This record gives sequence, C-alpha cells and structure tokens, in this order.
Amino acid sequence: MNDSLANISRFILFLMLQLLLFNNIDFMGYLNPFPYVLYIILFPVNGNKPTLLVTSFLLGLFLDMFTNSGGVHATASLFLAYVRPSLFKFSFGLSYEYQTVKIADKITPERISFLILAIFIHHLVLFLLEFFRLSLIVSVIGRTFLATIFTFFMCLLIIYLIKPNKR
Repeated sequence: MNDSLANISRFILFLMLQLLLFNNIDFMGYLNPFPYVLYIILFPVNGNKPTLLVTSFLLGLFLDMFTNSGGVHATASLFLAYVRPSLFKFSFGLSYEYQTVKIADKITPERISFLILAIFIHHLVLFLLEFFRLSLIVSVIGRTFLATIFTFFMCLLIIYLIKPNKR
C-alpha cells in the first residue's frame, strides 16, 4: 500500500509541476522541459506493468487535455512506458529485475544512459507526432536533442531535490 500511495502522490506532483511551472518555461522561444517523464522513469522496476501503462497514458492524457495538444503526450508517455523494460535491459543488463535499480541513487553511467535514452525516446515520439511532416525531420531531430538535454538537467535537479544525498 505504501508504494501505491507514493505512486499516486508522484503522479499528482509531476502533473501539477508540469502544468503550473514547466509549461510556462519557454527557453530560447520554443523549448520547454518535460520532466513529467520522471513519473514513468521512477516507477518501481518490479511494479505492476499494466498499472504503469494505464497511469502513463492518463498522465499524458491529462496534459493533452490541459494544453490542447491533441494526444501527443499520451502517445509519447504510453510508448515510453511500453519500452521501459527494454531500456532497463539495455542500460543495466539482463538481470535488472533481480537487482535493486534506484534511479535516484548516486550517478552512474548506467543511470545516466537510462535517463537520457528514456527522455530522448519520449521526446522523439512527441515531436514526430507534433510536427507530423517528413519534410520537417531536421527540425524534429534538432528540437528532440535540445529538449532532451534541457529536460535531462531538469530531471537531475528534481531527482536530487526530492531525494537529497544521505551522508
């Protein structure tokens, strides 16, 4: 029950932060961070996978409803939740399910690669659907890279503000 309460509060927290704070950040005129992906990234490794898929879709759907973005956040969030086990296998190895993988622990190359890959995949799907033109592929790739870097640093900041280093 404790995990469920933590996941519900994390869901509400990231939704509210995205809607009230991060959607109002407009870096260089068109670049917004999307740290709400942390809900999907920080979901427990051994957590209920159907619950992750449904709540990820709902998180994206609520964002789409409030930002009038036509379903791109719901699709990108659902896709990230779906490929998350493959990203864990790629970053942490085949036995990731039996290890205690906590993204918010100390910085390691595995955690950084997982975070960057997850954010990049989410943003690529998001911007491909937002632009929805093959002639704008250069813009999609450029915006994906810039938004990934911006969101990655925001996510690191949030992770280490929420879970400060224990010394």
